Amino acid sequence: MPRRDRGRAAGRPAPWHTLVSVAQHPTSSGPAATSGVPSYRERLWVPWWLWVLGLGLAALGSAEVYLGAPGLATWVPYVVLVPLAALGLWWLGRIRVAVRDGELWVDDAHLPVRYVAEVGVLDAAGKRTALGPQADPLAFVVQRPWVPGAVLVVLDDPADPTPYWVVSARRPERLARALRAAKAAGGLTPGAGSATG
Repeated sequence: MPRRDRGRAAGRPAPWHTLVSVAQHPTSSGPAATSGVPSYRERLWVPWWLWVLGLGLAALGSAEVYLGAPGLATWVPYVVLVPLAALGLWWLGRIRVAVRDGELWVDDAHLPVRYVAEVGVLDAAGKRTALGPQADPLAFVVQRPWVPGAVLVVLDDPADPTPYWVVSARRPERLARALRAAKAAGGLTPGAGSATG
């Protein structure tokens, strides 16, 4: 699967300079990856309270339709709306973030760490800044509102116009450490041979 190009075009101003100052820069210390295990892996699951809210709203909508339908048709809204809500919530939580085999994987997009110039950790306020009016429209952003932290990955790829990635992560410090360790190791991190999305 080809890499989705994400980088910065040569000669273009760096609009992310203020975002880099917002990002905290973690140390490279941290737990080392063990052989055969990716140095970082996470799935951005939907939290339990959003499941309760989503399924509750689907049930409430079904009840509203139920009140106006006679006979056996009363159960049709429940049979349709509640599974659709569950499927939608599952789909929202499908994104996986991993550092393996010398690449940052975010869902099906992947970036070789050799193109990573700088990595910073964004807290909730930094994430709002990174996604606000100062954001570059060419940035690659995968964010989930229920995940407060994120990582800002500034790229150095003259052949690619994307200046940086902003990726939600529940443990952004660990993700940043894993990226730095993979870059320091020459882009090779222990991990499974084939990538799964």
